[in-house]
Amino acid sequence: MRSLLRSSCSMVALTCVSTIACAEDWPEFRGPTNQGIVASAELAAELPRQWSAQENIDWRTELPGQGWSSPIVVGNSIILTAAIPTDQTVDTDKPVYELTALFLNARSGSIAKRIPLFVEEASAPKIHQKNSHASPTPVFDGQHVYVHFGHQGTACISPAGEVLWRNETLAYPPVHGNGGSPAVVDDLLIFSRDGANIAEVTALDKLTGKVRWQTTRDVEAKKQFSFCTPLLINAGDRRQLILPGSNVVQSLDPANGQEIWRVTYDGYSVIPRPIFEAGLVFICTGYDRPSLLAIDPTGVGDVTETHVKWREGSGIAHTPSLIGENGRITTVSDNGIATSFDALTGKQLWKERIGGNFSASPLLVGNHLYLLSEQGDCTILDITNGPRQIAKNSIGERCLASLAVVDRSLLLRSDKALYRIASSNP
Repeated sequence: MRSLLRSSCSMVALTCVSTIACAEDWPEFRGPTNQGIVASAELAAELPRQWSAQENIDWRTELPGQGWSSPIVVGNSIILTAAIPTDQTVDTDKPVYELTALFLNARSGSIAKRIPLFVEEASAPKIHQKNSHASPTPVFDGQHVYVHFGHQGTACISPAGEVLWRNETLAYPPVHGNGGSPAVVDDLLIFSRDGANIAEVTALDKLTGKVRWQTTRDVEAKKQFSFCTPLLINAGDRRQLILPGSNVVQSLDPANGQEIWRVTYDGYSVIPRPIFEAGLVFICTGYDRPSLLAIDPTGVGDVTETHVKWREGSGIAHTPSLIGENGRITTVSDNGIATSFDALTGKQLWKERIGGNFSASPLLVGNHLYLLSEQGDCTILDITNGPRQIAKNSIGERCLASLAVVDRSLLLRSDKALYRIASSNP
């Protein structure tokens, strides 16, 4: 058993990090594969499978403020965001928040740098009870870190913590707050802007923060708000940016935002990031009744009637993203039902009730599926030949952020703290 180290919030000098992404980096939401998969067999064998709030914890660091962004790893730094209440007083019971990037030392867990970027005024629109004012996950492109707060603004900082640019010109009326994380494609930073009266995709020049292109959804939707993270794929002899929104998923040319194809459906508040498996794009359609769609991405124009290979409407997630591996698609619903399908046919392979409620996206480590519930329970299934539970670990704190990996350890963010969980595997 490793002892639980006391958290430290002291401000210390930031450890220098490499500006070149390395194999150990976890650079964005869902990691280096963008799909929530630990690809290294050696690393998969060494990641922890047993822990508790006291057992196999390298360190636990209390985090200031609130936030549901997932941690990223850049060299010896762990980076996440938080909305920290200030002492500013106004004629309202709503606090003013400092929207902040936090740098933690990966070895000790100490907070090395706290970088204020924006201020969220008390007059800001109300957020959903499961959301925070700091929910999008940062992204690292090998040189710079990009931090996004949705309608509140976007910023670029160096690995040493220097603020290189800010953009606060893209405000819009949100619904339930911010959510979708950005993606870096070449020299662009791309994200969705799907709010109360806007539905579009925006690309910024990643070196200057200036708008390079914007593409409207051009679809009728009674509720336009969604919170999806883009996915870049190579399919049909071209690069495509896949980004669902309310009532439509679009494939865009990442260079200029021109639409390649679209599929329409009934759904809003779309959250899960798309995945690409067995030559097909897989998306979830959001509220009220989510469906899982398998789409052939080789078409042009509106391909709703021609390129949707199959769809499933039972046990599909509103919030957690999907896992795709070895020709299988696995999902965990918000109410704790895990289901696996054949990627090409849609045939159900297995279904398992996990229990609990889920918002965090699954992590696949070798053949082990890590499912982190909102209650702080992480169920680990061996899915080699159907689901077999091999562990269930609890920290007893609320969890909505997705797991990340640093070296041979897991990073778990709760509503109170960030944990580094060490391996005790034989």
